[in-house]
Amino acid sequence: MSELIFSLPAARALHLAAQGLLQPRRRKAQKADVLDAIRQMGVLQIDTIHVVARSPYLVLWSRLGDYPQAWLEELLAEGALFEYWAHEACFVPIEDYRLLRHRMLDPAAMGWKYSVNWMKEKRKEVAALLRHIRDHGPVRSSDFERSDGQSGGWWEWKPEKRSLEVLFTAGQLMIARRHNFQRIYDLAERVLPGWDDSQLPTMDEVRREMALKTVKSLGLCRAAWIADYYRSKPPRLDPEALVEQGALLRARVQGWDDAVYIHPDLADLARSAAEGSLTPTLSTILSPFDPIVWDRRRTLELFGFDYRLECYTPAAKRRYGYFTLPILRRGLLVGRVDAKAHRREGVFELKALTLEPGVRLSERFTRDVAAALQRCAGWHGCPQLRVGGAAPRAFGAMLQAVLAADALEAAP
Repeated sequence: MSELIFSLPAARALHLAAQGLLQPRRRKAQKADVLDAIRQMGVLQIDTIHVVARSPYLVLWSRLGDYPQAWLEELLAEGALFEYWAHEACFVPIEDYRLLRHRMLDPAAMGWKYSVNWMKEKRKEVAALLRHIRDHGPVRSSDFERSDGQSGGWWEWKPEKRSLEVLFTAGQLMIARRHNFQRIYDLAERVLPGWDDSQLPTMDEVRREMALKTVKSLGLCRAAWIADYYRSKPPRLDPEALVEQGALLRARVQGWDDAVYIHPDLADLARSAAEGSLTPTLSTILSPFDPIVWDRRRTLELFGFDYRLECYTPAAKRRYGYFTLPILRRGLLVGRVDAKAHRREGVFELKALTLEPGVRLSERFTRDVAAALQRCAGWHGCPQLRVGGAAPRAFGAMLQAVLAADALEAAP
């Protein structure tokens, strides 16, 4: 294949197609589609904030539409997925356990996720915890009462919770399943009885396969983007070496000085994108931990969208809100909404909605955004949308009018 040259919109279209966000689905999601979506992304990041649906569920909804959230936990309990530190804490297809096993065997290199001192100082307690699990079966952190007098705030984990997490990072424990999103820990050999470290690939093979998976998941990829996807540490693979081996294809994006790389499995899709025949038509709401936006630099370079999650920023310094959700509209990130699902009242509150500078307002644009918000609210079990502030104000008025008209039309 000759070296392709993409316009920036074509590069975005290929990226969205590779991520399953190019066009709306034409059929109702099945349970197998959840696993397929995670395999397509490579990893599904976990976060526990739930002012709206917790992030992993929302990431899947953006791609699949309405689906039962329980399918994700079922796939974990069935062994189709496992949890580990990939990008961050992630659900990962079980076949990729072999790629992350090296991290478990060198947990001291995992930074704050593992404490050598804790394992030394609490050696007897950790050993007793392991014996307890071996003798009595899986445990949750909540099975242990707090006995150290601490308040239990963020990062003030009780000793058993900290030991569970350290043993998880070291690969001695795995997450067997979740209940009400609480992790249930069990011995790794019981969760994954067929594994033996003789199956372990070399580190060179791991780096190669992770780089190829990253490029395939992103559709097209600058060299500087590759390491972030799996948070790979040096030494890092030069994608030009993979081009020479025929494992990657090289291409260009107009206006960029460096090359981009494409997985051969996406060669036909890439050609369609370069020819301008991939048309993004999906409008949806994204999680802050969606692969589309979790790498701030990549999101800025591809979409011109400067995104930062502000839930960890002091309230007085927030610009857009606590938990802003990016709005994807027909191939562009056009704004962000600080939303909260009031499930008991059936209200999906749009506390603040901010469009990107230069967005052209039209009835079609407003209807696309309104429909995406309504679908998201409905999936949350919140049929009523409540609009707070909007910028620009003209869009707020247009959105209110469309929502009111739709509500009137839907009324019996």
